[in-house]
Amino acid sequence: MSVASTATLADLRQQIAGIERVHARSRTVLPFHVPAIDDLLPGGGLALGALHEVAGGANGAIDGATAAAFAASIAARTGGKVLWCFCQGDLFEPALARSGLSEDQAVYFQAKDDADLLRGFEDALKHGGPTAVVGELSSLKQVASQRLQLAAEATGTMAIALRRWRKPVDARDFGMQTAAFTRWRVTELPSERLPVRGVGRARWHLELMRCRGGRTADFEVEACDAKGLIDIPALLADGSDAAGHGCRRAVS
Repeated sequence: MSVASTATLADLRQQIAGIERVHARSRTVLPFHVPAIDDLLPGGGLALGALHEVAGGANGAIDGATAAAFAASIAARTGGKVLWCFCQGDLFEPALARSGLSEDQAVYFQAKDDADLLRGFEDALKHGGPTAVVGELSSLKQVASQRLQLAAEATGTMAIALRRWRKPVDARDFGMQTAAFTRWRVTELPSERLPVRGVGRARWHLELMRCRGGRTADFEVEACDAKGLIDIPALLADGSDAAGHGCRRAVS
């Protein structure tokens, strides 16, 4: 066998091994531990080593508070260090801690603009040290999302693009095609009613707007707790109010 043939065969073997590693990582998922949601996701959870998009609905498209809580709850449950990249200086760390992302787990990077943030986002994914990287982005183009996706695949780090806009009209680009595996929109609902005076557990309208290899749906859920876990309200879980609030599914 010639030297050229040997080199070609070695390259082919290396490419095949790389493909096998990517497919192995794609089978590794982070479940929500909510069957109604996990059953819709390929493998039973959010793919690690993949890009996911999250945005707030209604006023949350601008302030990003509800979407940030949802993103923090996912990132925290990956188990390792989490890098949170942002431009706007309004991040409230105690709120993230209430969603499961503790001070000891989170590392923060404040970028000067979206371009600087995207560079830091991609570099952190390529490094592979964090188990999740969250990037607050007002814009995410197809090519940039592909770069983030490839970087996440290479190391197995979860990438979460937390979309925030300065004007409501700018939120229209959330429906644009990107390389994200899933796309979520989270809208705050009135909190749980209590039999006594006080404020009950917050509730969200959680929309799975895109799911590669799965189905889309929307849910009414109880907001994440201090362990980063969401849940279906008991009234809905037992089916007693499913007609008006159960998840609605569509083939993606």
